[in-house]
Amino acid sequence: MTRHYTPTVKDWLSLLLLILLWGTSFMFTAVSLQSFSPVGIVSLRVLIAAIILTFFMYAKGWRLPVTPLAWAIFLLLGIMGNLLPFLLISTGQKDISSGIAGLLMAFMPLATMILAHYFVLGESLNRFKIFGFALGITGVVIVLWPSLVGAHSNLLSGLLILLATFSYAINTILVRRLPSYNPVVTAAGVMIVSSIAIVPLWLWQDLPWQQSYSLNATLSVLWLGIGPTAFATILLFAVIGTAGPTFLSYINYVIPIVAYFTGALLLGEAIEWQSLAAMLLIILGIALSRKRVAA
Repeated sequence: MTRHYTPTVKDWLSLLLLILLWGTSFMFTAVSLQSFSPVGIVSLRVLIAAIILTFFMYAKGWRLPVTPLAWAIFLLLGIMGNLLPFLLISTGQKDISSGIAGLLMAFMPLATMILAHYFVLGESLNRFKIFGFALGITGVVIVLWPSLVGAHSNLLSGLLILLATFSYAINTILVRRLPSYNPVVTAAGVMIVSSIAIVPLWLWQDLPWQQSYSLNATLSVLWLGIGPTAFATILLFAVIGTAGPTFLSYINYVIPIVAYFTGALLLGEAIEWQSLAAMLLIILGIALSRKRVAA
């Protein structure tokens, strides 16, 4: 990739597909929760992704590392970047809408920015980042305010989603600081150890062979593993490899919008002016935090 690379139509289409895959994942999680527990959703999601990514990796001629350090890194990334946030999001969505979950997840770039100030060289806070964070956290407060002042039971669920954003943010910092491997190999290794860690818990806790599942919930949880997890991972690294991470960062502005309105249009979730105002503040916060300070 050259310094002045101009994204192609293929890059923009790939970015659009990533936005759709990740933006609609909250809706599919909501449907999956009709029959599956949060642990079941996470287990199937990482297991399906592990199988697909492993086949893709070997088809490309790549191989998994054998060193204990590599697998320790995969385990750490699997916990912080998959198991913990997937479980927090699935649990949180039991009491809040998919649109609100997607909206709160938009806070992730701002959480990453704060952590990077302390743990990544050259990522110091400036007045634009601080003001952008203030706008973002104001948007989060607007989303959670009805639960703070009322008798609603969804405050904890909202906080779980917010905690997931910090889990993703920590994972982003870890990826930048730990030894790196081929991205697809890393993704496959992460999904493998994640599956080993959580699938036995699901089998023991839910006894899935004794349960009955609706067709819609089953198709949704299968799609979560295939689309937003496995295929999106492959697509993610393809876009970064051609157009770069800055181009990829555009998804942060659009995913909360897709998540919010797919929940409203396809699941009949309510559209509230407070949520729309919060969405605008969070997106403006992200945009402002990316503004460069003149030297």
